[in-house]
Parts: sequence; C-alpha cells; structure tokens
Amino acid sequence: MVENQTSNINAIKTDTFRRIGFLFNHDSLHQIAHSAPIIPWLQRVAPNAHVEILTSSQAQTEAVSSHLDTSLDRPPFHALQQSKFGKFVEKSLGSILPIRRISDLLGNRNLLKQYDALVVPETTSTILKTHLQVNDVKLIFMPHGAGDRQISFSPDIKNFDYVLVPGKKTQKQMLKADVIRPDNNKIVGYPKFDSPALGTRKKFFDNDKPVILYNPHFDPKLSSWFKFGEKILDYFANQDRYNLIFAPHVMLFQRTILGSVEHRMVKFRRTLPQRFKGLPHIHIDTGSINSVDMTYTRAADIYMGDVSSQIYEFIERPRSAIFLNSHDALWEGNDYYKFWNFGDVIDDISSLEVALRHAETLNPHYAKIQGETFLNSFDFDPQQPSAQRAALAIADYMGLDTINIQSDNDIRPAYNNVIPLNMHRKKA
Repeated sequence: MVENQTSNINAIKTDTFRRIGFLFNHDSLHQIAHSAPIIPWLQRVAPNAHVEILTSSQAQTEAVSSHLDTSLDRPPFHALQQSKFGKFVEKSLGSILPIRRISDLLGNRNLLKQYDALVVPETTSTILKTHLQVNDVKLIFMPHGAGDRQISFSPDIKNFDYVLVPGKKTQKQMLKADVIRPDNNKIVGYPKFDSPALGTRKKFFDNDKPVILYNPHFDPKLSSWFKFGEKILDYFANQDRYNLIFAPHVMLFQRTILGSVEHRMVKFRRTLPQRFKGLPHIHIDTGSINSVDMTYTRAADIYMGDVSSQIYEFIERPRSAIFLNSHDALWEGNDYYKFWNFGDVIDDISSLEVALRHAETLNPHYAKIQGETFLNSFDFDPQQPSAQRAALAIADYMGLDTINIQSDNDIRPAYNNVIPLNMHRKKA
C-alpha cells in the first residue's frame, strides 16, 4: 500500500524549516522523472527544507522511490485520498476529463494547505489557487517535457508562483505567451536526464538490424495511431529489414475512450490486434516504466512519431526521425511544429518505406538542426546536474540557506557519457 504518514504534520512547519511537497497527481507515470530527481538534491543542498512526497497510487510511490538516494533519510510519503463521490465521477467521466486529479486536489485540500511550497510537473494543480483558495502555498512548476505544442504554454502556467524551465527556447516561448514573467522563472536544465534509473543502451533484439521506435501520442486529434497505427504495425510485421519498438504515449492504451480538452474531441481506441504480439522483431510496450524513463529513446536508431515531446529526449544524440502528419497539419513555418524539421514528414503510409530507407543514414541537414535546437532547448552545466540546479533554484526562491556541493563523476548527468550510435545493418 502507499505510505500515509500524516501524523504531527503541523509540528513541521516552523520559522526554521520550509515544508516542501513534491506532488504527483496523475493517472500515469510519465511525469515523475521530470521532478523526482530534484528530491535528493534538495535534501542535500538545503538542510532546512523538509521534503515530503505526495502520490495517488502505489505505482507512483514505487517510481518516485527509484529516484531517491538510499544514503539519505527517506522522505515521508503521503497517499492522496479520493472521496467516494470522486471515485463515482471518475468511473463515469474519467476517460474524458481529469476528474481523478481534480478530485484528489479537492479531497486533500487541508493537507496541501499546510505546505510552504508544492513542486508539480503538471498544470491541473493550479486549481488549488484558482478555485480552492489555497493561496498561501507557493506553487512551483517543473514542466514535463520541452516540446513546442501550444499546450506547452497553457494559460494555466500563469497561475504558478515560480517556474523552472529547461532552456532558453522554453523560456522565450513562455515569455512570448505571457505565462511567465522575467522575475518568476529560472533556467535549470532537464532533471530527467540526471535520473539514476537511466543506464546504458539496452538491447531488445538478437540482431543488429536498425531499431525503429514508433511513439504515437494519445491526443485524439493529433495522434497518428487512429489513422495510421495498424497499417504501420502491419508493414513492420511483414518485413525483415527492421526491428520495431512500439511504445506509444502511456496514456494511449490506458483507456479506450480518449478525450482532448485542448481540442474538444473524443475518440474510441480499438484493442491492439493479437496478430502483432509475439513477433521476434516487434517489441510492444503500452505502458511500462520503460516507456517513460528514456529506455526506448536511447535504444532506437530511428524515431517515428507525431507530436510527442519525447522527440526532444531522442535527439540527445542526433539520429534520424520520421514524422506522421495524420491530421493534415499546415506545419511548415508553424512554431508549434518546429520539431518536424528534425526529419522527413509523410502524409500517407505509402511513403513509409521510402522514408525509412532515407532514414537509415542521418541527413547532415537534419543533424545540424537537431543539434542546434537541442542545445537551445536544454541548458547544460557539465559541473552541475540539472536536478541540483533546480534544487538550488527552489531553495533560493524559498529563502533557504544552501550548501555548496561539488559534483563528481558518479553524479554527473547521464548524457555526458552517451556515445553516438551508428547503424549496424549493411545496406542492400
């Protein structure tokens, strides 16, 4: 069961300490690695920060725990309690609206009010200020990704007290959208790249054929799955030139009815056909921890997707990418589709085979764009991991004294040690 340590909670909040909660309130696990790596660093650099963790499931608790430092005291965990009414509404409407997340915030308002600050990787929590009158708690936002879609600059961000951003690109976009101010944000890099859960490239196939990652989004309007998905899997099932990792956004197969508040659209998702399962050259993962911890973006030679911000994690090493325009987007010159300049864009599955052949060799033009955009998107300090920078930014914002810790080779960001991979398959 999820730990629930809520006794004597009032005694912690004093003039000496600042009680800082890391709130994980989502149906899935894909947001955890964006803020959880900050937790042990905040424990190290700010002794007067009393760090606590709030989760809404046992799976979340286990995922957060994987980012903790066992040499440090384990932070208290609190289980967010859902009301009976909330469970009823979630069962009825949860596939369309974030009812569970809202219900958890409402049902745990008295607990959440007792923190000096809450660090969150999503925007639903801003209803604490806009609707639930939790005004004395500082809300600190660590975005879960560095994508270009309009949702990345949601007006809800304006309700945060402080925003941590991965690099100049996101900072500039948020300032332009008027959701942050020059004085309430800090560039800290990308803590997810610092996760101790990330290791070397894993191998999923017993051959050296190119590995393609197909990573469709869940948004019912933007996802390529609904129009192209089965055709793509059929193509790979009936060829022997490539290996395929099918690892969609974890939300795609979490529910059968998928709704988009952004686009006011609902679609029904069909069950994944059995004919694609058990094939030696196709690895299917519709929602394990590997889908969210960069295991697959590091294992693949070619990325294939639509609008997921995982493309920015994939290009930590420039590699070929293919984008599927299944929703007739007018993407050229569109700032919301900047990442589609990283590779070929196809509008029809009939172009897939040609695009794959092109992608077997990385186009120098695409490599240049990927490299420049990556460095503009993620601000790196080789002497200081992003998670440490984020912890120091939080401590400074909360007025806490900090300890200067010199990083060593054991805790430097994982991306410093990644070696570019080449295609192993000989061309026909």
